[in-house]
Amino acid sequence: MCSPGTWMWRAALCCALLETLLHTARGLNMCMSGSATSCEECLLIHPSCAWCAQEDFGRGRTLTSRCDFKQNLHKRGCDPLFIEFPSSSVSILQNMPLSDKGSGATQYDVVQIMPQSISLSLRPGEQTWFGLQVRQVEDYPVDLYYLMDLSLSMKDDLDTIRNLGTKLAQEMGKLTSNFRLGFGSFVDKNISPFSYTAPKYQENPCSGYKPFPNCVPTFGFRNILSLTDKVDRFNEEVQKQMVSRNRDAPEGGFDAILQAAVCKTEIGWRKEAYHLLVFTTDDVPHLALDGRLGGLVQPHDGKCHLNEKNEYSASTEMDYPSLALLGEKLAENNIFLIFAVTKRFYVIYKNFTALIPGTTVEILDQDSKNVIQLIVAAYNNIRSKVELSVWDHPEDISLSFTATCQDGKPLPGLRKCADLKIGDTVSFNVSVEARSCPPRGTDQSFTIRPVGFKDRLEVSVDYQCDCDCSKKAQTNSSICSSIGTYNCGKCQCEPGYLGARCECQEGDTSSMYLSACREAEGKQICSGRGECSCNQCLCFKSEFGKIYGSYCECDDFSCARHKGILCSGHGECHCGECKCHAGFVGDNCNCSTETSTCVSDDGQMCSGRGNCVCGRCQCIEPGAFGDTCEKCPTCPDACGTKRECIECRLFNSGRLADNQTCQRLCKDEIITVETLKMDEPGAVLCLLKTDNDCVMKFTYSEHVSGQSVLTALKEPECGGGPDAMMVLLAVVGSILLVGVVLLAVWKTVITVHDRREFARFQSARSRARYEMASNPLYKQPVSTHFVETDFSMYGKSYNGVVH
Repeated sequence: MCSPGTWMWRAALCCALLETLLHTARGLNMCMSGSATSCEECLLIHPSCAWCAQEDFGRGRTLTSRCDFKQNLHKRGCDPLFIEFPSSSVSILQNMPLSDKGSGATQYDVVQIMPQSISLSLRPGEQTWFGLQVRQVEDYPVDLYYLMDLSLSMKDDLDTIRNLGTKLAQEMGKLTSNFRLGFGSFVDKNISPFSYTAPKYQENPCSGYKPFPNCVPTFGFRNILSLTDKVDRFNEEVQKQMVSRNRDAPEGGFDAILQAAVCKTEIGWRKEAYHLLVFTTDDVPHLALDGRLGGLVQPHDGKCHLNEKNEYSASTEMDYPSLALLGEKLAENNIFLIFAVTKRFYVIYKNFTALIPGTTVEILDQDSKNVIQLIVAAYNNIRSKVELSVWDHPEDISLSFTATCQDGKPLPGLRKCADLKIGDTVSFNVSVEARSCPPRGTDQSFTIRPVGFKDRLEVSVDYQCDCDCSKKAQTNSSICSSIGTYNCGKCQCEPGYLGARCECQEGDTSSMYLSACREAEGKQICSGRGECSCNQCLCFKSEFGKIYGSYCECDDFSCARHKGILCSGHGECHCGECKCHAGFVGDNCNCSTETSTCVSDDGQMCSGRGNCVCGRCQCIEPGAFGDTCEKCPTCPDACGTKRECIECRLFNSGRLADNQTCQRLCKDEIITVETLKMDEPGAVLCLLKTDNDCVMKFTYSEHVSGQSVLTALKEPECGGGPDAMMVLLAVVGSILLVGVVLLAVWKTVITVHDRREFARFQSARSRARYEMASNPLYKQPVSTHFVETDFSMYGKSYNGVVH
């Protein structure tokens, strides 16, 4: 009900007081309604319950229960000296300060977790808290063992890594001054059907194989070079190696990983170093039970089986190891496993990392060209996070974690921090609750340690299950009529006797006693589930559980169930009500308060698209699905979310490229193509502009298996930068062109207009019918007048016209 914080001791008091007040407000007093007949039974009912060991407490009163809330006992007259009320506590036994650097120090000098040892005193049902801090020191020693698949398909990879040692040492030298390198190889079990077993293939499995006719015999695992700081030896040994050939596609890699992990002396693992195991292959591994195909029915024993030749001698005797065994041995020996596999099998090995703590997976080029960058990136990824693991966890102790990472914000339910830099200090608050008391004399302890660290916090546990007053018990006490034991203020009568002082014998009944056996007037005697004897109810036995209470009104089997399980198996039934263990709530305790399962890889609760209910995400964003609502192709921000993964994975740019979170946050499979297909059902097309004004195109889809797939163009579509002179010439040319066009248009309009006017003139002219002589406006230049004359010439008369 109260969450832990830095104020943990005040929080413990706050929680106890608040819970007591809540129960009181509800009218529920689980202490008095319980079945406590002794101080120890009272303490187990609830951490708020206390016991009064005062002899005369409650004498003469109707309510005589010695088990009650502490404040109630005090109000009812119990002297505080007689109140038994133990509480949980934490004692720090060893608290050395955290180290800053790892160079020049021994394994006993470097401290990466604080404190180193504490002692818990736990009262069942009561929560208490303790804190711890973790820091990854600078320049810490590193042991790297390179485990390589030497099957025939890895021949080109073998050629590539022949000078790997020197180059790798140079790169790792930038990260640590104390680096050692080793080399091992594997193929598969040399039995049918995993390998060629015919006599002609025993010495040369490649016999008759034309592309590559010569190779070495098949082997399971071979430790070629133990860890050494002489990296030239690595190159020398790799130069000598030849590939082999097996029959089926899967390899015996898990056999090799287990031997490399458990053969600590032969491999040369140092206690004071980080242990990196790089596993390179281009195919899937054989798993447990595959060995039965070859008649191997004996499970792997998890032990080292290297012979004098440094070869795995039990390869043909035992089955392949299981994932559980592999994870256990890697964690036990503080080994970080790095799967370096080809892109084709990335998803398969990615699923393995979820089952094997402390493992990562990287994509290996077909010829292992990128193996150095891959190892350095994986190492940086490992050093950028801290995750706590719990070892030898007692079943009756409940633990919950609250992480406070570099941003200082508490993250309830989380036990890991990511995006760290070397030297960053992170802290964790751990809530502890004991659910029951172990048998007396049983010592309990557990260990908390960061995954892959040698440093650890040792936690020893003792239980507050006994009352101090029980140490003063008196047998055959006169207070108990000499027929009982006086213990913690109460008589424990011999069989056959009852009463506060053992003054009655069983079977004594009278009417005056019957009223004391009814909870209220009109109610059944002893609730119908017991008989009244000597003013007390003796409850019947039931095959379903225990019936108890002053009036037999309570039992431990009538509480709510979930799937047929009482209180869902996560609580205790007290008088009809489930008292849930830490981490569970609800009427039937079926709802988990753990939120770590709802936190997505980016640190958001349900990816910001849902609510965490009972430890599971309920997605509220339309189209969102997945365990943490992380899948949502139709969400408005789907393209924007995946854009950063495209940028960092393909182009090593963007926000995620600088803080080493690309591999952690971007787990989707990315396929690069020359052209995008837009007809894929359910695929969302994303078009985003990059920083250099290019257009990035990709599609986002979800396969039936739940795996997100991003299909992107190999290169963004980028246009060339504009030429200033060309732009100027284009502008000038455009202006001239527009001017010419406008002139041409103007000339065309004028020409058309003139032609139309001329045509109109011609039409009018053709319609005129005037003759030149009859033109009224025309006057001839010569005038003609008629003059009458009369003259005679030579005796004749004439009339003439004068012009």
